[in-house]
Parts: sequence; C-alpha cells; structure tokens
Amino acid sequence: MKEIAEVIALFLGFVGWIMIFISLHDQYWKESTTEGSVITTSTIYENLWMSCASDSTGIYNCRDFPSLFALPGYIQASRALMIAAIVFGTFGLTATLVGMQCSKIGGENYILKGRIAAIGGVFFLLQGICTMIAISWYAANITQEFFDQFYAGTKYEIGEGLYIGWSSAILAICGGSCLICACKVQTPNEKMPYRYQQSSRGHVLSTLATSQSAPSNYGRNAYV
Repeated sequence: MKEIAEVIALFLGFVGWIMIFISLHDQYWKESTTEGSVITTSTIYENLWMSCASDSTGIYNCRDFPSLFALPGYIQASRALMIAAIVFGTFGLTATLVGMQCSKIGGENYILKGRIAAIGGVFFLLQGICTMIAISWYAANITQEFFDQFYAGTKYEIGEGLYIGWSSAILAICGGSCLICACKVQTPNEKMPYRYQQSSRGHVLSTLATSQSAPSNYGRNAYV
C-alpha cells in the first residue's frame, strides 16, 4: 500500500513539475480584454518574459522585456518564485526516487529511505506553494487593474497560462501531502523486533519449584 502511494505521489509531483515549464512557456498569462470595445484591431498578450501583439489578420509580433529593473515588482517576484518552484521540484523528484521502497538506490535501509522520501514530499509542497503564490499574485494584479475605474492603461483578462500554473500547484501540493502521509505508515520491514524478557515472578516460581524438587540429605527420622 505504501509503495502505491509513493508511486502516485511521484507521478503527481512529476506532472506538476512539467506543467511549470508549460506555464512559463505559454505566452497567454494575460490577454487584453474586449470589454467596452466595439472594434478590435489588435490583441495584446503577455507572460513573465515578453509582450506580444497580434492583429486581425493573424500576424503577431513579440518583444522581450528590455530591462529587469524596469519591470513591476510583482513580475520580478513571480519570476523568482517560479524558478524556485522548478528547483524545489527537481530536489523533490530526486529525493523521492531515492527514498522509494521499490527503488534499489540507497540500499535496504527502509527507515532512512522513508525519511528521504518524506523530505521529497516537503520539496513538492514547497514547489506547489511557490507556484501558487506566483500565479495568484500575478492574477490579483490583473483583476485589480480590471476593476479599477480610474486605471487609464490597457486592461487585461486572466490567460490560459495562469490556469496551467494553478493546476501545477494543486498537483504538487497533493503529491507532497500524499508522500508525507505515506511515509508515516510503518511497514513490517520497519518494525523493530521486541525482545521478550521473562518476568521476575516466573523466575521466582521456577526457583521455588526447583528447591521443592531437590532431594533432601536428611531423612524424616533425623527429626525424631
């Protein structure tokens, strides 16, 4: 049962780790809205790395953000958190592969392997938390600008890249939680043998029986 839970947790963590790359590569983190526009000639969409524009003919043009320090603070923080999520996911996959009971890596010390697998679960949780914070922070700024009546710039809507990021975070958190819970279950191989010790009462009774069964050196006539 524990081996199945470890495999499921590894699968969820790996899929969540892959979806981080898909989310970062996706260009539609936010897309310009058509709310209140009668004629739309172009669409602007952005992610953490570039801004693109496409017209009604399907021709699009993308440009990278020119300066890191000129970007808003939430974009810089989202970049750092997503990169940290990739690093945590890499550590989580490595630790889980080493700590799985069905893996031959690390020998036959199942207690140590269980602790390593639990550390992998913690890394998966950190991966999911970092991804969730980055995606939610980015989405919060989109919705804040959208509902701000005094905002004069271009208003955007939430793009598909954010939904992929949210799915990645949920999978990583579920995988980490499943792995930590699975490592708390004690398998028969991890049970320490209990050394049975005979009670002192039994020892007294056996001594008493021995003394009663020992032959006497004096006969009954010796006391007459």
